[in-house]
Amino acid sequence: MPRARTFSWDDPTPLNQRATGKTGVEILQMLIDGQLPPPPMAFLMDIRLVEASRGRAVFRGVPQEFHYNTLGSVHGGFGATMLDSAMGCAVHSMMEPGDTYTTLEFKINFLRALTHETGEVRGIGTIVHAGRTTAIAEGRIEDASGRLYAFATTTCQIKRKGA
Repeated sequence: MPRARTFSWDDPTPLNQRATGKTGVEILQMLIDGQLPPPPMAFLMDIRLVEASRGRAVFRGVPQEFHYNTLGSVHGGFGATMLDSAMGCAVHSMMEPGDTYTTLEFKINFLRALTHETGEVRGIGTIVHAGRTTAIAEGRIEDASGRLYAFATTTCQIKRKGA
């Protein structure tokens, strides 16, 4: 039986204007508090930033049928997106006003399959190292009981304002 899914999002352009002069953790908190709209990718994948502090970010999401691959489980792209977002936001939380960063690489290990029966999962990103030009973070996907589904690491390049 065919199923359908529809979603909408806000124009992400104002984020750049409203983020001027704010630290990374301030921007993330504005997203959590609803002062800034979530990025369109969050609506597409149905994940939400729910926690942010210096060096840590947490996303929540529920694996659903529309995330499925041909093997009958959630596509790895769901987990990869959740972890890339969590680790990236952990790096973002370390940025001073005007600093930018980009992911250079990330590696993920899937330990068990996600399905629509898994329930809510959390993607937790934490900083391992944040230097002048690079940052390293790690991430975990866990279910409500703390069971580990995936583990990842990332390296990000940082461009400091005025550098």
